[in-house]
Amino acid sequence: MSDDSKNGTTPSTTGTSVTGVGGSTDRRLSEREQEDTLTNRQGHPISNNQNIRTVGNRGPSTLENYNFLEKITHFDRERIPERVVHGRGAGAHGWFETYGKVGNEPVSKYTRAKLFQEAGTKTPVFVRFSTVIHGIHSPETLRDPRGFAVKFYTEEGNWDLVGNNLKIFFIRDAIKFPDLVHAFKPDPVTNRQDTTRIFDFVSQTPEAMHMITFLFSPWGIPSNYRQMQGSGVNTYKWVNAEGKAVLVKYHWEPKQGILNLTQPESEQIQAKNFNHATQDLYEAIEREDYPEWELYVQIMEDSDHPELDFDPLDDTKLWPKEQFPFLPVGRMVLDKNPTNFFAEVEQAAFGTGVLVDGLDFSDDKMLQGRTFSYSDTQRYRVGSNYQQLPINAPKKHVATNLRDGQMAYYVDMAPGEDPHINYEPSLRAGLKEADTGGIPHEPYVEGNVKRESIERTNNFGQAGRTFREMEEWEREDLINNLVIGLGPCDPRVQEKMLEMFHQCDEEYGRRVTEGLSRWKPGALPVGGGGPMGANGTEEAVQWSMEKGHPSDFY
Repeated sequence: MSDDSKNGTTPSTTGTSVTGVGGSTDRRLSEREQEDTLTNRQGHPISNNQNIRTVGNRGPSTLENYNFLEKITHFDRERIPERVVHGRGAGAHGWFETYGKVGNEPVSKYTRAKLFQEAGTKTPVFVRFSTVIHGIHSPETLRDPRGFAVKFYTEEGNWDLVGNNLKIFFIRDAIKFPDLVHAFKPDPVTNRQDTTRIFDFVSQTPEAMHMITFLFSPWGIPSNYRQMQGSGVNTYKWVNAEGKAVLVKYHWEPKQGILNLTQPESEQIQAKNFNHATQDLYEAIEREDYPEWELYVQIMEDSDHPELDFDPLDDTKLWPKEQFPFLPVGRMVLDKNPTNFFAEVEQAAFGTGVLVDGLDFSDDKMLQGRTFSYSDTQRYRVGSNYQQLPINAPKKHVATNLRDGQMAYYVDMAPGEDPHINYEPSLRAGLKEADTGGIPHEPYVEGNVKRESIERTNNFGQAGRTFREMEEWEREDLINNLVIGLGPCDPRVQEKMLEMFHQCDEEYGRRVTEGLSRWKPGALPVGGGGPMGANGTEEAVQWSMEKGHPSDFY
């Protein structure tokens, strides 16, 4: 018998995964893998699925991140044509007015970005609010982070500030993003969101404890879009005229105040209206009750800050206000509703790489991965010429050598440009490079290229602090939602989660433990749990039969 036969496969020189060759049923294994070993689609065993490859453990990522690129590009194409995440959205037009200062200092001390320089300058904006995990017609009452994406149409081209309502995130490395979303998305077999899958993932992802603490509290269900915060989440840089950089975080704070909902309150609203947040935003603008936010930044010296107990590039962490105060830089007002939802809201395309001069990237691993993924997703979802659509096009001159592609309906040619010349450089009448602006920011990078986590993880400290700073009604809702979600979980998952809650804060761990000890399993979906925070989901299935009214066929 051949070696193939010994491994349980039929010898074959041809075939596809349908016949068991080159798929999960093919049992030909390398020396360093078992049947449950993770591989990529090329059959390469994956020995590190936790970290992208970077210069040192906190430096910039490298382009040859093959496993990450394969993983994230496949993930970007998992849905067609709806967004993989942030599918449900609402949007509005408005403007941003700069104060010309950051706090009490001239903004030019920190950045040369033109939109911030002169007090009173107004820049047109378009904002898209969204939910993250669920589909385009899902209720807006579901427990979920909210997207908060702002497109600034500046005089130097577009700037996209893409973030969420919560100021932190679940993970710190972009290679984990597909896994995170898969855990929170519906089960691929039952097509239901299932907290047993969510906590299975979180139990092995301790850096997510801070975000989980926010998400399962009332902060996980904003009352509406007008009264929620926004944040860039990632760490960026500001660069001044001398090329000197500082690290910066962006925060939008609503002038209308902040409102959040408990789980029972959200369920009452959902029973009446699953479009309530979209309706609230639209009607407020129509009655000229224009929502307004103030933009604040936190600024930090561009270094690794060994004096802190966390890495400033770690987006699972907050920068403490007492050390890095919120400094106002401008305000945003939304005063016009879209005239066509599809053309303006659904086709709006954002990207974290869309920056103007004076704004720059940090080495935040999530930011580096998002910057590739976002634009790649837009080219797949909307098309290679998505930037030609009016909602995405900058409000200024555009001249490129880009040509053709799906749905190209004009060419970015300059007046007098030779139509035969679609390349640069040329001695003929082609496009020319722009004059150099300010002194370029050129950070020094040194280190071994490796896959490794950052050194200062401190996964539990800020989660505990957040729990302690919550009001009692927020803590009560948080504990209740966690207990409902953890109740049907595998005992091993429960044990690990309880261990991590105790590491965050002793009272936090004790209250979840006590809640689980009193939890009595009612009717649950077969083999799993329900949506985040929702109780009695199986009873609802039964009620639909018990309360349904019989009718004759017609």
